[in-house]
Amino acid sequence: MFVPCDHGGGPASSDFAGFTLLVPAVSVGNVGQLAIDLVISTLDMTKVGYFYTDCLVPMVGNNPYATAEENSAELSINAEVYSLPSRKLVVLQIRSPFIKSKYRPFSQALLSWVQTSKCARVILLSSSHAYQCDDEQLLGTPLRYLLTPALEKSMEGLMQGLKWKEMEKVAAYPGINDTEKILHIPGGGITKLLFTECCSKEIQMAALLKFCSEGDNIPDAFALVNYLNEWLQLIKSESSNSTATSSQWKIPSSWRLLFGSGLPPALF
Repeated sequence: MFVPCDHGGGPASSDFAGFTLLVPAVSVGNVGQLAIDLVISTLDMTKVGYFYTDCLVPMVGNNPYATAEENSAELSINAEVYSLPSRKLVVLQIRSPFIKSKYRPFSQALLSWVQTSKCARVILLSSSHAYQCDDEQLLGTPLRYLLTPALEKSMEGLMQGLKWKEMEKVAAYPGINDTEKILHIPGGGITKLLFTECCSKEIQMAALLKFCSEGDNIPDAFALVNYLNEWLQLIKSESSNSTATSSQWKIPSSWRLLFGSGLPPALF
């Protein structure tokens, strides 16, 4: 359930008619969440509310996008909503893991909000275990996409123009029956469930994902957000070089502690 912020001038609107909703999957390497961090920080998006749910592990912390001491003490929780009306963009950032067996209730609550808030489409940023790629998935780029039939109709071949690769289906029973193919996204968290639900509810939804491994996943986050930017053009690319484009994204202040605060000097 969406709960709007009250910034003193009344609550924020819960009507996002025609907006694109960005959501991260809590997946391998937290790549989707890191990519969402870059979008919020770079576009200086405004927090407009919270997504109240009992499906996520409770958490509270300081402002992850603090730019000065004055706003560093603002509190953040496990699921918050940010908006940029000028770009018709709304973002749900998720900062904690799902509680076991709560994937489906969360998916239902999220899609109910998508429909009541009149979002035009949903884009899920996700990732999948690289070590479980089959031979076909090892070829070319490690980035993939999925489109629901409802969104595919409105895209009119845009993905082919971008020369993107659709997520391949894999054999349901490798080595036994290679003709029966299924969608398999190991390490993808809620990705497959949300995609399937959107297909059945005829919701316009795209999933963008990257094959990766656990570790330092900052390069994976940059690769995924650049992939998203090829489509949405959130920032102007000064060069076709992905490294040059990556330098245009603003790294949030919270990333300084991505791997902890370091070893205490007293140990030495």
